[in-house]
Amino acid sequence: MNRLIYESREAAEVNKVVLDDLPGGPDAFELAAKFCYGIAVDLTASNISGLRCAAEYMEMTEDLEEGNLIFKTEAFLSYVVLSSWRDSIVVLKNCEKLSPWAENLQIVRRCSESIAWKACANPKGIRWAYTGKVPPKVSSPKWTDSSSSPSRNQQPVPPDWWFEDVSILRTDHFVRVITAIKVKGMRFELIGAAIMHYATKWLPGMIKDGGGIHEGSNNSDFSGSGGSSKDQRMIVESLISIIPPQKDSVSCSFLLKLLRMANMLRVAPALVTELEKRVGMQFEQATLADLLIPSYNNNNNTMYDVDLVQRLLEHFLVQEQTAESSSPSRQSFSEKHGNMYDGMAAQRGGGNNHPSAKMRVARLVDSYLTEVARDRNLSLTKFQVLAEALPESARTCDDGLYRAIDSYLKAHPTLSEHERKRLCRVMDCQKLSIDACMHAAQNERLPLRIVVQVLFSEQVKISNAIAHNNHSSLKETGDSAAAAGFYQPMVPNRKTLLEGTPQSFQEGWSAAKKDINTLKFELETVKAKYMELQGELESLQRQFEKATAAAGGGGGGGGGGKKHGSSAWAVGWRKLSMFGKGGGLDGSDHGGDHHHRGAGEGQGSSRKTPARRWRNSIS
Repeated sequence: MNRLIYESREAAEVNKVVLDDLPGGPDAFELAAKFCYGIAVDLTASNISGLRCAAEYMEMTEDLEEGNLIFKTEAFLSYVVLSSWRDSIVVLKNCEKLSPWAENLQIVRRCSESIAWKACANPKGIRWAYTGKVPPKVSSPKWTDSSSSPSRNQQPVPPDWWFEDVSILRTDHFVRVITAIKVKGMRFELIGAAIMHYATKWLPGMIKDGGGIHEGSNNSDFSGSGGSSKDQRMIVESLISIIPPQKDSVSCSFLLKLLRMANMLRVAPALVTELEKRVGMQFEQATLADLLIPSYNNNNNTMYDVDLVQRLLEHFLVQEQTAESSSPSRQSFSEKHGNMYDGMAAQRGGGNNHPSAKMRVARLVDSYLTEVARDRNLSLTKFQVLAEALPESARTCDDGLYRAIDSYLKAHPTLSEHERKRLCRVMDCQKLSIDACMHAAQNERLPLRIVVQVLFSEQVKISNAIAHNNHSSLKETGDSAAAAGFYQPMVPNRKTLLEGTPQSFQEGWSAAKKDINTLKFELETVKAKYMELQGELESLQRQFEKATAAAGGGGGGGGGGKKHGSSAWAVGWRKLSMFGKGGGLDGSDHGGDHHHRGAGEGQGSSRKTPARRWRNSIS
């Protein structure tokens, strides 16, 4: 003060000194003046940070007098404040208005370290008060007496006890505390949970679908009407930078909501890219609601940000490919051979957890495509690229993809025939369920070629089901030699199915509709015959068992039993032969006198039934 008065002696008013930059303001100056005049000053956690900075500003060192204000405030900070959880939080909170003095005097660093040490302490040993809990007062001084120990009636301290207290801090101080906690070795799941708690408190868009500016906060730094978007962008960028790198440290839903706000607030592109990679690490945990992120890019006229989902899917596939290359044993049998039957086996539990992640993502992408397909501004190319991004083994059933295609066709009725064929090319008709096949067969929005493929695929499935049923019957009757060479799928892959589809069905709507109706009728006939044959086979099996039992009863009746059993089988094969002739087959191989060849030859000729009948119906 003496120096300031001396330097301003030539001024007009020498009796007035302005201290605009005094840290702590008038309150800290008043306390310092009282200390100089010997008036007792009550040091508390609320005034110690401002008074310590004011003492440094006014150079109240030990060189002038022992026990000066700097010494006393330092002692109070070191021995009182830093040993208390609540006081450390309060002092660090008050440091928000004392920059850069609090930083230069290491008050922020020391408080952050103290908070980090206490947050990492064993919850069983916590005796201090924190938000949401006040320890009971114990009047007895006998702490070693087990009968009077306060821990007997004390509720257990949860691992997240410190979340609410540190969430009142300004973002830069919160980052300092979390960084210190990381160094102390706390579990990454707890650190991630603390970050999510902080984001929920200061970013209301994390709850209310990414919109709005936070105005209900207790912190005036974030609640002002001017610059609120800038403050929230700073919060988002800070939180992205301190999220632990381990997978599942935070939920995928939280990452996607944070990504939504990052796009809305125009966060730095490098941080957005990093956040997208983090989402790709656990993309299989995402939900459809979280993926429906609006498009904030003015150059993109779609309702939802489809390009963003495409990038997230690419990051997921890169992560999966990296995991496969580092651990080859994780690659499933279905991915090695690309067979849908193997994929079904993996889905039933024959595979490991790795293919199930891709299957979950495939279902998620199909649901997302169904939702965004209603957007008239969504281009066919974007739809097709996103649908084809996953490998074929990721989908064991294409019903979800069919729904997405149908939804796109409804919203885009002006597509040309070529564009509709191109759209349907992403779907495998062989992977459609019976219900989806029935719907597709009557769907006038689909190209004719796709409808024919669907009908033919359904016929093949029914034929294979009949063959499989007969194969099971042969195994039950003990004819293992015939059963071993009997069951073979009629159409092994999609390529064969496409090559077998005639081009003539693309010429003329009227003729094609007649053929389709014929195929539908035959399809229903095959179904009815199939049910009838199942009953006949069960009846034949019962007759055969009775004949076998009668034959074993005595020597004289053995021949008669054999003859009776043979005639019963002959009657059954004649009925099968009649059914084959009705479908356009040559039934000469099924005569009753040839039943001793075994069921393998008779059923071998029946494998050609659907293909021949189909060729007859279109000729």
